[in-house]
Amino acid sequence: MEIRNSVRENRLSDPGKITLDDLRWFIANPGIFVWEQDGDVQGFSAGDPRNGNIWALFVDDAYAKRGIGTALLASACSVLKDAGHDRIWLTTDPGTRAEKLYRLAGWELIGEKDNELLFELNLPAGSA
Repeated sequence: MEIRNSVRENRLSDPGKITLDDLRWFIANPGIFVWEQDGDVQGFSAGDPRNGNIWALFVDDAYAKRGIGTALLASACSVLKDAGHDRIWLTTDPGTRAEKLYRLAGWELIGEKDNELLFELNLPAGSA
């Protein structure tokens, strides 16, 4: 929660949208990954196997541009692939580092959803 609420980009307009019940579900089920180094949690991702959505991908601003987001994204994509999804999706704010990351990773901008950019990615057979 600290990392999610501390980021400068993709800030939640309503922090109540992310509940402890949401987090508990992801902890109890496949899909959440935490990047920890030297005792510090530096980022996390969560892929929702119920609907093929990258539910979260956040890196503490102090640890940005070190490949952590790329690694966490790959882990979340793997969970979604393992759940049987061959096309996955996510949303993000325009003009952010996250948008740039998704575009560089081959995600396709297909429109908007809830005032955010909507991206999709086809997962090729045998890889995530």
